Amino acid sequence: MSTLTEVASGYQAGRTLPLRVELVRQLKRRRTLIMGAVLAVLPFVLLIAFAVGGDPGGRNNQVTLMDTATASGANFAAVNLFVSAGFLLVIPVALFCGDTVASEASWSSLRYLLAAPVPRARLLWSKLVVALGLSLAAMVLLPLVALAAGTAAYGWGPLEIPTGGALDTGTAAQRLLVAVAYIFVSQLVTAGLAFWLSTKTDAPLGAVGGAVGLTIVGNVLDAVTALGHWRDFLPAHWQFAWADAVQPRPEWSGMIQGTVLSLTYALVLFALAFRGFARKDVVS
Repeated sequence: MSTLTEVASGYQAGRTLPLRVELVRQLKRRRTLIMGAVLAVLPFVLLIAFAVGGDPGGRNNQVTLMDTATASGANFAAVNLFVSAGFLLVIPVALFCGDTVASEASWSSLRYLLAAPVPRARLLWSKLVVALGLSLAAMVLLPLVALAAGTAAYGWGPLEIPTGGALDTGTAAQRLLVAVAYIFVSQLVTAGLAFWLSTKTDAPLGAVGGAVGLTIVGNVLDAVTALGHWRDFLPAHWQFAWADAVQPRPEWSGMIQGTVLSLTYALVLFALAFRGFARKDVVS
């Protein structure tokens, strides 16, 4: 009895399931490696596309961000963000946040983790922090590889603005960093959806697919102009507000509204996940 008492008195919930242990576990998983490879390969796919198709040019005397892709490495990195922010970057967020708890349940290892004993809130917190960290790493990886590949192919230079003017390399780097940060914040809604669904189901594919599907529905609804100002309450409505940061005079109002909306939705969804999991009868 005394031995049990000593073990119980030395028990610290905060030391269970350390973040480094969970991070190593997730980094070793095949889906993490595959997702990282896909994001690292995308810039090279675009490089090949531009090499085969030739330099992009303005259409109908209108120059877009895509038309400036080959102007410099900074422009190429911005174009990679533009083509991937709407859907491709949704996938790693949904994957890392939706697979994390549901996969443990599908492997029938969740109940053993809780019996270790790892407090439920501690388990969710560790998994959520690591999942968000991997999601952020995915969003940083893409523009970094694109910047390196674009610089090698098109040279190091200022970020040319489609509407006219240019940002020097130092300013361009800062603005692209702001863009990545905003894209990450805007994807917190998808992260919240995926994480909440992950605590509700034993099927990882259901949680990941559900989050991606609901995100797509949001994009479709945002395209319905008949909704008018109701679209302002859709996170998808502000997903490309980061483009206002790569202007000679940045406009912050859209990003501020998008950030507030995304954080509000995300906090509600994360709270639902923690509340529901605390009461859940875990049998798998």
